Amino acid sequence: MFKAECLKLMDEVARTGRPIVITKHGRPVAQLAPVPAAPRSWFGYMKNTVSIKGDLVAPSGEQWSADSGDDDQFRGAVRDKPRSRRIGSKK
Repeated sequence: MFKAECLKLMDEVARTGRPIVITKHGRPVAQLAPVPAAPRSWFGYMKNTVSIKGDLVAPSGEQWSADSGDDDQFRGAVRDKPRSRRIGSKK
């Protein structure tokens, strides 16, 4: 009898999500509560959301200035800029 009643109460808690207070002679002695849901892992949460089109490692065909030996405009601008001198006590 106890087992059957206990199983019914557990089913009710699982269905409603609300705890049940268990009493003995009108005094609360225990509480039957639902188990909180385990937090979901962030690992793999974006699985199957990205598709790769084409070959990621194949050469793009674009000519790089580093490959051709040409300086690009930013590198030349930095090279021509005068360096600042450090001011401070000499050791």
